[in-house]
Amino acid sequence: MGKNNQNNEQYRPKKISVFDLPRPSFPKRAVVTGGMPYGNKKLHFGHVGGVFVQADCFARFLRDRIGEENVIFVSGTDCYGSPIVESYRKLCETGKFDGSIEDFVRINHESQKEVLGKYDISLNLFAASGLGESKDVHADVSSELMHQWYENGHLEKMVTSQFYDAKAGQFLNGRQVIGKCPVDKCQSDKAYADECSLGHQYMPADLINPKSTLTGETPEMRDVVNWYIDITKFNELMNEYVDSLPEKGNSRPLVYNTIKEFMLPPMIYIKKDFIDEYTAIKSQMPEHILNLEDNKTSFSIEFKNLNDRDKAKELLSDNNIRFRAGKTLVPFRLTGNIEWGVPAPVLDGEDGLTIWVWPESLWAPISFTKTYLKQQGKPEDEWEKYWKSTDSEVFQFIGQDNIYFYGIAEMAMFIALQGKENLTAFPSDGQYTLPTLVANNHILFLNKKASSSGDIKPPMAEDLLEYYTAEQLRAHFLGLGLSLKSVSFQPKPLNPAAGEKDADPVEREGKMLSNVFNRVARSCFYTIQKYGEPIMPMGQVSEEVLHAAKETILKYEHAMYKFEFHTVMNLMDTYIRDANKFWAKNIKDAEADTEKRNQVLIDTLHMVKTAMVLMHPVAPKGTELLCEYLGFGKDIWNWEHVFDTLTDLAKANGETEHRLKFLEPRFDFFPMKAR
Repeated sequence: MGKNNQNNEQYRPKKISVFDLPRPSFPKRAVVTGGMPYGNKKLHFGHVGGVFVQADCFARFLRDRIGEENVIFVSGTDCYGSPIVESYRKLCETGKFDGSIEDFVRINHESQKEVLGKYDISLNLFAASGLGESKDVHADVSSELMHQWYENGHLEKMVTSQFYDAKAGQFLNGRQVIGKCPVDKCQSDKAYADECSLGHQYMPADLINPKSTLTGETPEMRDVVNWYIDITKFNELMNEYVDSLPEKGNSRPLVYNTIKEFMLPPMIYIKKDFIDEYTAIKSQMPEHILNLEDNKTSFSIEFKNLNDRDKAKELLSDNNIRFRAGKTLVPFRLTGNIEWGVPAPVLDGEDGLTIWVWPESLWAPISFTKTYLKQQGKPEDEWEKYWKSTDSEVFQFIGQDNIYFYGIAEMAMFIALQGKENLTAFPSDGQYTLPTLVANNHILFLNKKASSSGDIKPPMAEDLLEYYTAEQLRAHFLGLGLSLKSVSFQPKPLNPAAGEKDADPVEREGKMLSNVFNRVARSCFYTIQKYGEPIMPMGQVSEEVLHAAKETILKYEHAMYKFEFHTVMNLMDTYIRDANKFWAKNIKDAEADTEKRNQVLIDTLHMVKTAMVLMHPVAPKGTELLCEYLGFGKDIWNWEHVFDTLTDLAKANGETEHRLKFLEPRFDFFPMKAR
């Protein structure tokens, strides 16, 4: 080696081995939540593939990792809100439904629950915010929280303008108004009263070109009184919170970057065509900073607070100067006057209000946790061990459009529950924990963003099971890499552009299970049965096999900690294929020699056991079936035994001989759905 090469070698960074890294730590207890689907529809592929499968995979992993008794996985149907009222109204008007709105929601709730079961989503409770026992618990929790914010001095009564359709003679709920989003650079094709389809928040008066969905008329604005939490007052604490996210090591950049976009000061963007008109009234505006850049078609003006920005907006409107508002924090509305909603408590004499669906859906997981624990006969305060303890963590799986609500509004609301003063972004025991958000990018359909209310309709989750098994779909959704970017779901049976000879992308991960893992697992059984009784050979696993298994386990653990499910799938694909190669390479020469054959079986079965345990959260039915045939109980999933061999486990049970269940010919642990 030459001198220059030696120098290059000296300064080349050393590759860090996973064995040199500290193992990630997990909480003592955990709550896992999946985003709540609205009660006006059945589940489509985005609900299942974009949220629930990921949440279920992590919940199952945590149960194996920290004990199933320490993990509560909850979600439920979002029963209230204007989308449901509007869907129900249209169906009744067209004669397609004649029951009550509660009947309408219950039918959809039962459908959602049934489909989640078909996908093996292992919820401890799939509740409903407006049905059954969870309805009463949720109403109580909602009232308690409203009173706490009021007593802590964080509720503000605000008079705002609400859309009113004079022709229909009624106030309009959020989905009965549609227009153009006023937030700068927003590409949403649908904007409603105070939020657009991409989750941006604004005051109703800012909606561009509003129209009533009832009559098509331009609605007028009338004053109404509602309760708000002014989350702009928590700006400093919210910045502390979001700036700490990268330090955790498992927060997705999508969450940090999206929240940061809303932490900007109040801004107004104006086309440069209006620069002269702006200059003429500049002195009349509240104090602001002008940002004028040569390479941009617009300029911006920055204000100290929302009041100053609102005064400037009025002045610009009066002078016919067109503008767009920038993303920033705005007061978060808690109540409304829609009849179908959780009743708001009477505070300061304000009666007849209901709680807006978005805030009450944010604390619904608390209600569902309490409901579940109540059903288990636990003490009334048991829920606090999960929601108010530094030993516990709450993991919320959501789509990227909902980051504003979960990442900003929810965090500010939970901080406001700490008291009147001395608030902190880092809660201690007895204070509401700030959940860890696991946000996925959009899951597209055939490279298009699909939605039930858009032009591109999403395939329904139940219909996909006509073409694929649940485990095929689970494995594929987890392998898409939604933590990194928006990814297209392209099932061949539903893709008009797919050729007859084209491979089906959805089947890739499933074939790793049904072809490769299935082959190596049953090869071990059939070989053992070929030479006698189905008795598992016991003995020491080869060092290189132990080392490879441990390395895979440690890498898997780090990937799960970071919610990198695509990394998990890639890692397991490599490991399972390596196990199959190991078997094919070694068994042929060893089969005639009992001792050598048994050693190959011992080594391969350790790989099978390792892959089985690690794939348990991904493919629960197939792995549990394999475990049954291996003759071991539920304890095998416990991570206290994750590095143990099958011989270790058998001896720990006092066995000197371990019998396997006889495997029938052509048996499939991970079957492919027949075409």
